[in-house]
Amino acid sequence: MPRQSISFTPPNDEWLKAQVDSEEFTSKSEVVNDLIRKARKIESIQEHLIQAEKSGFTQQSQAEILKEIKGEVKHNGEL
Repeated sequence: MPRQSISFTPPNDEWLKAQVDSEEFTSKSEVVNDLIRKARKIESIQEHLIQAEKSGFTQQSQAEILKEIKGEVKHNGEL
């Protein structure tokens, strides 16, 4: 795994230490990697939401959407 050297402000360093001290994480690196994974996931979700908005909105009710989805599942033989 590649190594990096980074600096933190004192409040951020204290927060990282607290995460390790809580025994939820074993090292500061583990905390940082967890934060990066979460940020990447948020970025992915945002991109999916943007794409969904660009595709347009439906006038169907929740019941109509559910009925359509169940029909597609039945036709695909998955139900």
